[in-house]
Amino acid sequence: MNITENTHILIVGLGLLGGSYARALTRAGLKVDAIAHKQEDVDFAKAEGFLNEGAAFPDPELIGRADIVVFALYPHVFRTWIEQHQQLLKPGALLTDVTGVKRCIVYDLQEMLRPDVEYIPAHPMAGREVLGVKNSDDRIFRVANYIVVPTEKNTPEAIEICKELGRLMGFARVSQLTPEAHDEMIAFVSQLTHCIAISLMTCTDSDHLGSYTGDSFRDLTRIARINEELWTELFLDNIDALIHQMDLFAAEFGRLRWMLASRDVDGIKDMMRKSTERRIALDEGR
Repeated sequence: MNITENTHILIVGLGLLGGSYARALTRAGLKVDAIAHKQEDVDFAKAEGFLNEGAAFPDPELIGRADIVVFALYPHVFRTWIEQHQQLLKPGALLTDVTGVKRCIVYDLQEMLRPDVEYIPAHPMAGREVLGVKNSDDRIFRVANYIVVPTEKNTPEAIEICKELGRLMGFARVSQLTPEAHDEMIAFVSQLTHCIAISLMTCTDSDHLGSYTGDSFRDLTRIARINEELWTELFLDNIDALIHQMDLFAAEFGRLRWMLASRDVDGIKDMMRKSTERRIALDEGR
């Protein structure tokens, strides 16, 4: 399968990411259909011109003609959808997703799927602090990473098609990880950072923060405006890797506290120099 203007793409879950996918793929010249939770989301996307057809129920016609199906659902909802509706999929259909954790779902889904369809996991490392298709914006992909997460069950063709999707949508970088490496990495660069932001916003009861807060606090807590249903599920689905990263962070934070308490100026400066070097490397894409 090659992605052409005749490829039928279906997005299941027309929220922030699903809508952003629809915008990006439409901009790339493809016709995109969607299954949404609410008809008003379908109506909005069609009115804005980034959706071909859509339905607020599992429409057999839309599902049955899709060559590529992108699932933008919570992990447990994704699993339920496959259990209940996979019989509607076209033989040879390629499935992918936006799910933020992989080990808890990838292997089970690949086992339960029909043998004539293939699921190739992916994770767009992009998002916003607002929800819903009305806040979708494919510009968030331009500086973001797109990770393809294959297993031994995936074919080279499916892996390449999934990477091509990332390139078509304009992601800054397309890479590949195993489910295990993905979840270990995501526990550090995404889930731990959300835990830190949440803790910063809840560690004191100060009122009127907006009156005296600086940019550093705003930057650090930007992601504290959080979807509690989704992120609680993601945290628990990756609990071992996340707790390990939280323990590493707590130890390093404790080390900095000890250096401050003991007035270890050299130690503090050394830690700051290392932090600066690593941030520069990150900014340079290293």
